[in-house]
Amino acid sequence: MKDTPLANCERDFLLKAIEEKKRLDGRQTYDYRKMKITFGTDYGCCFVELGKTRVMAQVSCELVAPKESRPNEGIMFFNIELSPMASPTFEQGRQSELSVKLNRQLERCLRNSKCIDTESLCVVSGEKVWQIRVDVHMLNHDGNLMDAASIAAITALCHFRRPDVGIQGDEVTVYSPEERDPIPLSIYHMPISVSFSFFQQGTYLLVDPCEREERVMDGLLMIAMNKHREILNTNRVYLLITFCVCR
Repeated sequence: MKDTPLANCERDFLLKAIEEKKRLDGRQTYDYRKMKITFGTDYGCCFVELGKTRVMAQVSCELVAPKESRPNEGIMFFNIELSPMASPTFEQGRQSELSVKLNRQLERCLRNSKCIDTESLCVVSGEKVWQIRVDVHMLNHDGNLMDAASIAAITALCHFRRPDVGIQGDEVTVYSPEERDPIPLSIYHMPISVSFSFFQQGTYLLVDPCEREERVMDGLLMIAMNKHREILNTNRVYLLITFCVCR
């Protein structure tokens, strides 16, 4: 289902309000919407509400063979699901351009930033490693899905616990939570994405655009960095800047 275009009067009203530094929800230019983070009953289940945008992230793991090029490192896998429940413009079971873009940005923000110690996920070098899977489900779309998804994913990873394992010869034993306490992931830093929308050929910009503002913006700038504002120089620190021209 295609997105219903805005009427010209509504588009003009939104752009005029932005020129006057006014927003539909009363926020200032650099104000973020109210955020709420809650956790499910299972390890690695996290819900993030950013205004009316709602996202759920669920982390799971399984023992797999490592990649031949990295025999001593675990694997991180991300999957983003855009459900019609979140927006009528999303189609069930079909990978859209938006889902591909969000998935790539999430991989750059979390996997490529080396925020997780993947070497600690190795069980038997060249044979068994943990594969960490992060499933992100969009429950309601009211703009700025990337920021909500990245916050949900890194929070779920921090909350997640993997099973403990024991090795005797060639045999690998995975212990239940009743036998041994699960083990948290080794996390170096927490990269967080912040999105800026541009209007009138870059004359005006807003932080954390809502869905209506995204429909009239000219471009989007996404910056991912840790709380220390450190720029990428080693694999412990990460800064991601992506600029997307929308029209």
